[in-house]
Amino acid sequence: MRIAQIAPLYEAVPPLRYGGTERVVSFLTEELVDMGHQVTLFASGDSVTKAELAAMRPQAIRLDPTVRDALAPQFVTLHEVMRRADEFDVLHFHLDYLSFPLFTGLGLPWVTTLHGRLDLPELGPVFDCYSQAPVVSISDSQRLPLPQANWAGTVHHGLPRDLLTPRDVEPGYLAFLGRISPEKRPDRAIRIAAAAGMPLRIAAKVDKADADYFAREIEPLLSQAHVEFVGEISDREKPDFLSGAKALLVPIDWPEPFGLVMIEAMACGTPVIAYRHGSVPEVIEDGLTGFIVEDEAEAVAALGRLAELSRPRIRARFEERFTARRMASDYVALYETLIQKRRPKLRAV
Repeated sequence: MRIAQIAPLYEAVPPLRYGGTERVVSFLTEELVDMGHQVTLFASGDSVTKAELAAMRPQAIRLDPTVRDALAPQFVTLHEVMRRADEFDVLHFHLDYLSFPLFTGLGLPWVTTLHGRLDLPELGPVFDCYSQAPVVSISDSQRLPLPQANWAGTVHHGLPRDLLTPRDVEPGYLAFLGRISPEKRPDRAIRIAAAAGMPLRIAAKVDKADADYFAREIEPLLSQAHVEFVGEISDREKPDFLSGAKALLVPIDWPEPFGLVMIEAMACGTPVIAYRHGSVPEVIEDGLTGFIVEDEAEAVAALGRLAELSRPRIRARFEERFTARRMASDYVALYETLIQKRRPKLRAV
């Protein structure tokens, strides 16, 4: 199958450090190539892939201080994809709704995976206007705000099977991983660890958009004796970081579309203590791969039950449910359905 993967240009594919969407696009692209498909990746020129790279600009926008209009390069990408569209059996966009005006109604097999939160009031009118645009959710819960969307399927994210593996270390702390932001609630993680009498290590990125929140709400808490702020870490560092944790805390306060950090922890055999929001009940199996909680008191109580969980079993559930091969296979099945729908029906003689 000839497949076009169209990535955002804000980060390279894969990103050097944090970058959820671009990491998933990379995992999917590489797995599709390994499965024998002909894949072209439309991305920034500093991306690294086994697929054919269609470089839309020399480097990721985030790394280029000269860029003042981040949307302009993305529109050039859409033009290039349209120009080359007949080279592919299917087009797979990862650009939110940007492709909708150009590709709706053209009769091409295409689909967009929606990677972000969909509970924003501005989005409803967009999906009212483009109710025929085929879209994929990354969890069933992500769909709830937009029942009018043309949902082609739900595909949970996956990681390469051997990207993150358990390390033979003695767990000795709690972990918080990902991004510092109000909806991720690192302040809750700090309080939970304090109430449980356990050290907390925070490995997280601070985006420019969250710099004020970090300085105002989180940085003053980092001086507490039980807290260590590690900063942003790479995939190479995650196995040791997660394997060394007794549990990953995910005390979120928003409708998490998926939550890649949860399956990263599972890949290392690390239990997850997560609040019941968004995708959490779809990803975490309560009492098997972690515990789903409603508040800080329940989170502290759950930490007292970690001995009930088997770290090898958590790793096994990752292999059964959340590998990149499973994700890619799900998408191939979806591509085949889209292609079949677009083929002209033969008239009976």
